[in-house]
Amino acid sequence: MRTAKLTRRTVLAVSAAGAAVTAVGLTAMEADAASNTTVNATAVKTGKGAPGAGSAKALVLYDTTSEYGWLGEVYATQTAHLASHFGTWTAAPVAGYKAGDLNAYTAVIYLGSTYDEPLPAAFLTDVMATSKPVIWVYDNIWQLAAKDGFTAKYGFASGTFDLADVAEVGYKGRKLTRSADNKAGIMNLPVSDTAKVTSLADAIRADGSRFPWAVRSGNLTYVGEIPFSYVGHDDRYLIFADLLFDALASNTPERHRALIRLEDVGPDADPDQLKAIADYLYAEKVPFSVAVYPRYRDPKGVDNGGKAEDYTLLNKPKVVAALKYMQARGGTLIMHGYTHQFNAVANPYDGKSGNDFEFYSAHVDSRDYVIYDGPVPGDSVAYATGRMVSSGALFLAAGLGAPKIFEFPHYAASPADYQAAHTLFGKRYERGLYFPGVLTGGKYDYTRQFGQFFPYTVRDVYGSAVVPENIGNVEPEAFNNHPVRLPADLVASAERNLVVRDGVASCFYHPYLGTDHLKDLVTGIKGAGYTFVSADSMLNG
Repeated sequence: MRTAKLTRRTVLAVSAAGAAVTAVGLTAMEADAASNTTVNATAVKTGKGAPGAGSAKALVLYDTTSEYGWLGEVYATQTAHLASHFGTWTAAPVAGYKAGDLNAYTAVIYLGSTYDEPLPAAFLTDVMATSKPVIWVYDNIWQLAAKDGFTAKYGFASGTFDLADVAEVGYKGRKLTRSADNKAGIMNLPVSDTAKVTSLADAIRADGSRFPWAVRSGNLTYVGEIPFSYVGHDDRYLIFADLLFDALASNTPERHRALIRLEDVGPDADPDQLKAIADYLYAEKVPFSVAVYPRYRDPKGVDNGGKAEDYTLLNKPKVVAALKYMQARGGTLIMHGYTHQFNAVANPYDGKSGNDFEFYSAHVDSRDYVIYDGPVPGDSVAYATGRMVSSGALFLAAGLGAPKIFEFPHYAASPADYQAAHTLFGKRYERGLYFPGVLTGGKYDYTRQFGQFFPYTVRDVYGSAVVPENIGNVEPEAFNNHPVRLPADLVASAERNLVVRDGVASCFYHPYLGTDHLKDLVTGIKGAGYTFVSADSMLNG
């Protein structure tokens, strides 16, 4: 089976649909948006906190000018997702900021993605005056540093971009990765008062020399680059995810939980393999989830001598019995689509269940990369709802109960599909696929889709609570430019994720791989200091 999950390095982010993110009149900025006196009414958006979130209120401000202004929305969406772990959030263009807007919030996060974005004087004045936590990311720190008294107050000044190759960032005694494809510079700040300035994380050059990647002085935290570009499993993105605790939930104790999900289980699964895996996990006291699609289709007869096959769980009583056995051994069944493929076409491989995309179109290009093409023909909320309802009916008919959590095949769907999943489930267990235009209420840009993984539970801009999967899967063979990943690689990712003070190491595993790799994986993650928990428990805080 292919496992073309959205795990490749990409510029990550997300956007919102329908009522998931709405404009409300809580602050002066939001009131102006609603009345359309200063800011476009669709520009200011708010979102609810994730299950178990605290009472923090984050203000996320982003840039919108220049030909790359669309990236501001991308980065704001990703930041809003992370902020939802701590409470509610409001995202808005910084251009619409008015004096006093930040006073209604626990902390403000400014994302400087456009060089020399014209920042409102009121914003700069309020940042200088406030005692609330401020996180300033990347560009335009020079506009703040030009304010009278800045250097005397904070002990550093605006610097220059260091363009040296930086492949690692040190944080909490560990080294996080930074992609070699990332050629953007990192702001190197001149520090004049080391008593006031604390280096939180260090960029490590190829020659081993270091300079601050993130610093804190008083209530101001500065991050020297956008942490959302070219992100991998072990990325410095995790540092930013952890720094949010200091601003939004500083008293959070250390806690490290692990999750495992058994992937791509359909009517064609081997029941003996399923039982063997359930027995091992039960003996290890490891709760687990099972991602199930209830209808198997092979319209081209790829595995049947050219003769098409189409059957459901109801035709495979031994598989149903194995799934019930897994439930009795601590397994939670989640819905992984209906057929895990689309029609009778290669999407992108061979049309067979478990291999292909179901809710999004894709193809493999001449360089062996999976290319996302857009929503499937006929896509709509009604279409996606129909497939989910049909899937649920088969679960019920098989006596397996109705799944309460959804996972999109290959982590790919359109905003309409996410809306359907939110309405029917309200909970997903996956990474997500997002599009410019959702957060701002504009036209969706399917040419700039992006994904995001989470190191803790969030509520994304589609409105659903998202149980995280963040360290990938065991893959003994390279494919589609994805490298081999063995249990040791996932354990190494879990160890790096320990920098997130209340984070997870969440992976998925294909039962057809047997139990040997699984034993190495579970033992290694436990040895790193994690405790395995169920997906349901992540939705309770």
